[in-house]
Amino acid sequence: MPRHAQVNNIDHKDLRIDTRHSATLGDDVGFAATFPAEFRDLQAYYPILFRKDARGALSPIALLGFEEGRNLFLDGERWDAHYLPLAIERQPFLIGRDGGDMTVHIDLDNPRVGSTAGQPLFREHGGNTEYLDRIASVLLTLHNGLERVPAFVDALLALDLLESFALDVELDDGSVNRLAGYYTINEDRLRGLDAEALGPLHASGHLEPIFMAVASISNFRSLIDRMNRSRAGGR
Repeated sequence: MPRHAQVNNIDHKDLRIDTRHSATLGDDVGFAATFPAEFRDLQAYYPILFRKDARGALSPIALLGFEEGRNLFLDGERWDAHYLPLAIERQPFLIGRDGGDMTVHIDLDNPRVGSTAGQPLFREHGGNTEYLDRIASVLLTLHNGLERVPAFVDALLALDLLESFALDVELDDGSVNRLAGYYTINEDRLRGLDAEALGPLHASGHLEPIFMAVASISNFRSLIDRMNRSRAGGR
């Protein structure tokens, strides 16, 4: 069970964070939450899809594998892509509240947290390290980006641009894996939008991430290749 605490340079002066990537450190996940402003960085490596949360609200994700608990971008202790999704990078930190102010909190029970190896949070005399400053920036970017997700999704739904998506993947070993429960942008409807519909999308900053999400679908081919190499025992 998570044990959250607000980061401070007294209680946590000796904490260190293991920034390697592995299943034992919690990276073996099938997707990462994302937001429209991150799509440009993601689209070169990951398919960007949409899924419903526990409340039924749609939100975008970067797909990391075809099965939950199977991250195809893990290569030993290395993340095999030049861009790391911010929702992954921020672990084991999260935003907390101190009155009306946002503060950096940490999950002290996360396997990344220790005192012997990894990135320190504070300098010898109590100041933040560059690593902690980077984490604070990542958390703020995530917070601001995720706040804009509902308006983006509402714009897509208003124009009927999201459709349910399923993909049957036949691997080299003959097995068939079905990816279902996700949504993607309907390219035919997108192409059919007139200037009256496209204008507000552009003015709201929604048009570029829409095109980034559409472009990202080409990454399914490389994701299938990763799955084949994984099944064959290689990378």
